[in-house]
Amino acid sequence: MAETVFSKIISGEIPCAKLYEDEHTFAFMDAGQVNPGHVIVASKQPAETILDLDDEVAGAVFRTTAKIAKAVDAAFHPDGLTILQANKPASWQTVPHFHIHVLPRHTDDGVTITWPRKEPGLDELKSLAARIQVPG
Repeated sequence: MAETVFSKIISGEIPCAKLYEDEHTFAFMDAGQVNPGHVIVASKQPAETILDLDDEVAGAVFRTTAKIAKAVDAAFHPDGLTILQANKPASWQTVPHFHIHVLPRHTDDGVTITWPRKEPGLDELKSLAARIQVPG
């Protein structure tokens, strides 16, 4: 995997406002604060997307995300929290290093995500589900 701004932050090449670090994860304030308290939780393992993580690191990143979300909630008392994780540019991933945004939200904060809902019906849902093979 090529070096990214996040790998440079994790290695200390680029300064950051670090919140938390353990064997598998690194959490720091997003330099582009959407709302005050916006945090990035990144894997230390070089991985572009969730598809590249091993089970141990995936679990560690989500545990750290929950820990950070609770701390952000306690510190900023937002109306809600958006936990966002994107994979590949078509899904809004802008840094090719696995990470999760912890974003405090406030009513009418101007942050939007469009979600064009489709309702294909139960038969089509069952057909789609049959295509997905989840490993044991």
